[in-house]
Amino acid sequence: MSAVSDRLPAFPWDKLEPYKKTAAAHPDGIVDLSVGTPVDPVPEHIQKALIAAADSPGYPTVWGTPELRDALTRWVEHRLGAREVTHRHVLPVVGSKELVAWLPTQLGLGPGDQVAFPRLAYPTYEVGARLARADHVAYDDPTELDPSRLKLLWLNSPSNPTGRVLAKEELTRIVAWAREHGVLVLSDECYIELGWEADPVSVLHPDVNGGSYDGIVAVHSLSKRSNLAGYRAAFLAGDPAVLGPLLQIRKHGGMMTPAPTQAAVVAALGDDEHVRVQRERYAARRTALRDALLAHGFRIEHSEASLYLWATRDESCWDTVAHLADRGILVAPGDFYGPAGDRFVRVALTATDERVRAAAARLTA
Repeated sequence: MSAVSDRLPAFPWDKLEPYKKTAAAHPDGIVDLSVGTPVDPVPEHIQKALIAAADSPGYPTVWGTPELRDALTRWVEHRLGAREVTHRHVLPVVGSKELVAWLPTQLGLGPGDQVAFPRLAYPTYEVGARLARADHVAYDDPTELDPSRLKLLWLNSPSNPTGRVLAKEELTRIVAWAREHGVLVLSDECYIELGWEADPVSVLHPDVNGGSYDGIVAVHSLSKRSNLAGYRAAFLAGDPAVLGPLLQIRKHGGMMTPAPTQAAVVAALGDDEHVRVQRERYAARRTALRDALLAHGFRIEHSEASLYLWATRDESCWDTVAHLADRGILVAPGDFYGPAGDRFVRVALTATDERVRAAAARLTA
């Protein structure tokens, strides 16, 4: 076991514990804006679908029920503008983090192979490469990488942590470059329904991929858009030549989305209204926190989409974390997402309206 754990970096969130204790000591309690975990209720119709499927004594299938695959294909076409999507183009997964962490291993990558991800990025991209004993490299522009050993290219738009959105033209250019060099593109699009000052586009859109899914796979999650982080509900969509072998591997590994969760996903993807309502909640919280941070002397960069504000006081991110913890507010230090974030903090919008108001009041007092 130590041989595996030794490949991994220290778990970053443990470093926040002292600051969490400081913030929790505030007379009015902590406002935790560090982790992007939903706090609002699971929509009632989704709960009812879960309950209705609770009597599920048999094993679920890795590929999911036909009803689930129908729901995935319909949503990908309806919401993302993809065309001619069949069951072969979709694959349920047990939450997107599991997929990100184990995908390089499941693809058969190993020593000598290379995984690339953005300079500021979700840490699990690197973890996945390390678990597979593959090399990893961070980029500003992936088309400037040496493609000779590059097997897997992660895109992330909207970005976690920065909220940056890749323009359609940029996505098109990157996909074309990756195809030219035989590099598999995995596009993490888990925040695609949370665009504020930009309209995020999927790599599955024909304007980006030219009507072909060859060499591209998109990752989607229901954690944020439907408040289903506790359900572990996510899926892949894209190249059947990639998803078919993955399905077989995941069958051997028993990586099955629970049957009640599958039923809940069908209900969630069949309804747009609850997504609109949740977007409005996050939009209001975003406005309140953004205005308060600016009033407090912060500068905010990117943040045109996703569930975070990427903010700086032009000082060490840990000094900023300490400054806010003294005010009972906990945020994530930017260096959790790469050395390039060492002067930024990530501020999550995932707190109740009451807690967001409390944070805003403390920042503007």
